[in-house]
Amino acid sequence: VLQSSSSLKASYEDWLLTYGLSISPFHMRWQTALFNRQFYSWGRWKPKFLYLWFSIGMVFGIVAMFGSVILLGKTLMQTLTQMLTEAPSAQNDRVLQVVVGVLCSGFIFVPLGFLLCFVLLSCPHQQVPGVNLPVSQLTYFFSAILISGVVHEVGHGVAAIREQVRFNGFGIFIFIVYPGAFVDLFTTHLQLISPVQQLRIFCAGVWHNFVLGVASFMVLFLLPAILFPFYYTGVGALVTEVAEDSPANGPRGLFVGDLVTNLQDCPVYNVEDWNSCLGDISEKSQVGYCVSAATLQQLSFPTRVYRRLDGTVECCSNNSLTDICFSYSNKLDSHLHACLPARKVIEASKVCRTNMDCQKDFVPGFCVTPSLENQTRLIRVKHPPHIDMLYVGHPMHLQYTVSLSSFVPRQNFLSIDLPVVIETFCKYLISLSGALAVINAVPCFALDGQWILNSFLEATLSSLIVEKQNRELLGFLILLAGSALLAANVALGLWMVTAR
Repeated sequence: VLQSSSSLKASYEDWLLTYGLSISPFHMRWQTALFNRQFYSWGRWKPKFLYLWFSIGMVFGIVAMFGSVILLGKTLMQTLTQMLTEAPSAQNDRVLQVVVGVLCSGFIFVPLGFLLCFVLLSCPHQQVPGVNLPVSQLTYFFSAILISGVVHEVGHGVAAIREQVRFNGFGIFIFIVYPGAFVDLFTTHLQLISPVQQLRIFCAGVWHNFVLGVASFMVLFLLPAILFPFYYTGVGALVTEVAEDSPANGPRGLFVGDLVTNLQDCPVYNVEDWNSCLGDISEKSQVGYCVSAATLQQLSFPTRVYRRLDGTVECCSNNSLTDICFSYSNKLDSHLHACLPARKVIEASKVCRTNMDCQKDFVPGFCVTPSLENQTRLIRVKHPPHIDMLYVGHPMHLQYTVSLSSFVPRQNFLSIDLPVVIETFCKYLISLSGALAVINAVPCFALDGQWILNSFLEATLSSLIVEKQNRELLGFLILLAGSALLAANVALGLWMVTAR
């Protein structure tokens, strides 16, 4: 609208130029020379060290270029195999496919072209905004993208100054909703330096992303030691949030600040134990509880037994919220059932698998097992000093609706959320910065891999393939194959996620 106005167009364009702004559909960019002095300071700091640093980065970039092709090829084959062998229902049942492809999470502009920023599904926690990423995680996601992009471009800028290439400016941008960064280098200088010098500059971005990912991993790994003066670990899993619709929400459920120490007979010392215990409970059959013969006779009452549609047995017909149907066996009959008050049966009992586990001091006892629908479990959650929580439902529902932390504050005024924030942000940095390093090294049009490949061919094949045209043709064919490989991974990766 402003550009179409004859009276405002000139002043509008002057205003944009004055502040280094560029605005177009879905894209806003800001460039400045304010940081040039700082970049030149970094680029001239300890020349020998920087030479070694970017030489290591050059080797890493070349290895990453070949490695990314192997990784994408392997990923594509796994995705195709999975698509052909798995039924659609099996694909839809999974929360996220593991190592099935690449998810495109947005376009990020860099000075060497448009960069596809996306996440390899190497673990089941990678998510895509608008598909399966909670709103609460968007801040981590976009912050990690921006920081990864800035570190990437700082690598290019400092390496260029180290190789005597003129540095014009640094900027940031927003493409649709995705933030990023870029550096503006003097192209003529870049073309005049040797192919090896060019490689140091072109590989610096993926090298810095790799270093950022490693640094984030080290912080994550050493976080218990870093936070030791303020938080202690190894005593349980601290509840930080309970969703409103969580089955653990209620007067006898879990509350923020509770410390979970056991799930059934599985000890919980941290969040990893919590997840592991819930996984084991979900995979294994329901455990039973030891009840003496006298107690069983006292608590049970005559019931009518009937079978559910899935074949399991129900014997409580009084619609009680406190009674559960238990099954057990004696020497004469192995298919006995009793409707018992769950809390009285469980609270003072130990878990068991058979009647033999319940023989104590020659007192006869039975191992009574909750008779529940398939995949449903009765779980005793210990969170002292509170009364045990008895949960009936699918174990994964408990996992998804309760957030926990392994870090317990030493003082009441310390935030229980701070360690979780640091952990989550480090995980996003590792994922996104690592993906940026791997994917940007792919020999593909408009990625750093294009320029890394061209410089690599010039540095290694100039004596074998004398004609520059032939080297350029070889590079073009390799880039065409790399682009097709990348596009296939993106397309199939998106399909695998959206198909569910």
